[in-house]
Amino acid sequence: MNRAEEETPMEGPANLEPPWTSPGSLGEMDSLKPEKEQWPKNQGRPRKQMKNVAVNQKNDLAMSTSKKRKVDTERRVFNKKWTSKYFFTEMGKKAFCLICKESLAVFKEYNLNRHFETKHASKYDKLSAQEKTKKAEEMVAAMQKEQSFSPKALEVRDGIMRTSYEMAHIIAKKSKPFSEGEFVKECMLKSAAILCPDKKEQFENVRLSRRTIVRRVEDISENLHQQLKSKVNDFSYFALALDDSCDVKGTDQLLIFIRGITENFELTEELALIQSMKDTTTGKDLLEAVDQCVSKLGTDWKKLVSVTTYGSPNLAGKDVGLLKIIQDQVKETDPEQKIILLHCIIHQEVLCKSVLKLSTVVDTVTKVVSYIRARGLNHRQFATLLEGSESEHTDVLHDTSVSWLSLGNILKRVWELRAEIGLFLNMKEDLDFPQLNDAEWLSDFAFAIDVTGYMNDLNSRLQEKGLFAHELHSNIKSFMMKLLLFSRQIGNKDFSHFPTLQQVTVSDQNLKKYVSLLVDLHAEFSCRVEDFQMIEKDLSLVSSPFTFNVDSAPCDLQLELIDLQYDALLAEQFQAVPLPSFYASLNEQKFPKIKTHARKMLVLFGSTYVCEQTRSVMKVNKSNLRSSMSGDHLAAVLRIATTEMTPDFDFLVNAHQRLHSSP
Repeated sequence: MNRAEEETPMEGPANLEPPWTSPGSLGEMDSLKPEKEQWPKNQGRPRKQMKNVAVNQKNDLAMSTSKKRKVDTERRVFNKKWTSKYFFTEMGKKAFCLICKESLAVFKEYNLNRHFETKHASKYDKLSAQEKTKKAEEMVAAMQKEQSFSPKALEVRDGIMRTSYEMAHIIAKKSKPFSEGEFVKECMLKSAAILCPDKKEQFENVRLSRRTIVRRVEDISENLHQQLKSKVNDFSYFALALDDSCDVKGTDQLLIFIRGITENFELTEELALIQSMKDTTTGKDLLEAVDQCVSKLGTDWKKLVSVTTYGSPNLAGKDVGLLKIIQDQVKETDPEQKIILLHCIIHQEVLCKSVLKLSTVVDTVTKVVSYIRARGLNHRQFATLLEGSESEHTDVLHDTSVSWLSLGNILKRVWELRAEIGLFLNMKEDLDFPQLNDAEWLSDFAFAIDVTGYMNDLNSRLQEKGLFAHELHSNIKSFMMKLLLFSRQIGNKDFSHFPTLQQVTVSDQNLKKYVSLLVDLHAEFSCRVEDFQMIEKDLSLVSSPFTFNVDSAPCDLQLELIDLQYDALLAEQFQAVPLPSFYASLNEQKFPKIKTHARKMLVLFGSTYVCEQTRSVMKVNKSNLRSSMSGDHLAAVLRIATTEMTPDFDFLVNAHQRLHSSP
């Protein structure tokens, strides 16, 4: 039952019931008062009448000072006609609304009529008297049926409903087809028949049909979206990460992630929107989607700090790209607001590999692996050869896409199996690979293995979860320093950090080539991460405030920075707690500007890797076998699959029960 709505009796022109008046009311008391000239001035009143007047005057004073009548003393009775007229029934000495489940404390027609007119008249006033009576009877019957459930039965009913929601959540979280619910139910029933046959009927009542799973997923997604909106309201600043790519049907899907930070340095990172772009995808089209996303979340463009993309022309174009349009729009609204525009640092790292010029090595290795793996007979014979030679490897790695992340592993495996591969190819006369016996090519092969190993290690570090922008930039800077070290050492024929290259003979010509490649790779990194270098000082001030040069800090932060650096207790705390916790602990009155600066730097997206991960989930869900999935259902599944929030299952169950118990 909803909380009772206690209303005091009200009077007015619309009062349909004459007020009940006690004998001691003011109206009657006035009629009992003696007129001013009822007795002569020179004649006293009788003692008995004087006593009655005193009592009446006392009652008159008491009634005039009371603010309201007590409901218990008015003896009101519920009129059964009100059920069909106003859709109310009597329950526990209160008037209970059959429509909205609210209750009124007073059996008074005016109050019931006012409740009906203000809340339900628009929907039910058009019904005829006969239709109202029939509808009211149906509502009373439904209410009585609901009340007939015992507390235990209600608990079982809610448990069955929650199980349905929980199973739908797992199906979406694991990117399984909606029809998997029927398979899950079959497994549940089989398990229940064995473990708890007395409760098998409860499991049979759990609804997990395809349509039910779809509805549950929609409800869960909406619940998560409402939770995100609530969190967004508390954001001091936020940043966006954008990525667009085509699904299996060729529809361009725009992914928008939001990361926000509150006054207490609580960080939230969630999928804000996935928008199917069924027409053009120009910068203006993308801006409409982003603007719609910001409006739906109820936040303000003034809180936007940064936008990170992977660098496609429609996103990062200098003239008509989305970033340029956003920057211009923000400047028109607030010329003082600065937006930090970043290119995904992981994507930049991948682009840098193009300067290594490893095509001669990669092409040959790819052909060798494809020759062995593409033909079933060759593959079986090669596996038998490895088994007979007692090799530690049982097969050669194969990746038809030859992505950079797996390329290093493929190169390393082929290098370790080069003797067995050479023996196998000698047994075959239909294809020859002379490069496997070429010293120059083997030297390039060894160099490629060592360099790609370091690059893949960097890539893995950049993909670690929960990294801030300054940590990503630090990884890049440290790798650039390593490249300078490698180039100097190789120039001096020192292969300490190139274990594979130590196993071959390296000519002077190749030494010069490798030094040149490493220098070029360093220069490419310097160019590619230029946008991070522009904010390097701002990032360093937040990540290393106690060693940062005060002269290099912005003028408005210098005095606060000095106070911070000379506080020994804060210096110890900085080493002991996570960065957001440290800045959250700073005194707001003493360090307001440093805290504001920290919020802006900690909220940045350093990469769009979270978008790339979501893109992989999208490919699993909308595959060739599930290509008919609608855009709304895809968005709901991706929200559930990527979120760190937990759905409010209690709210979902209660909302569902209210919906289906109401008319």
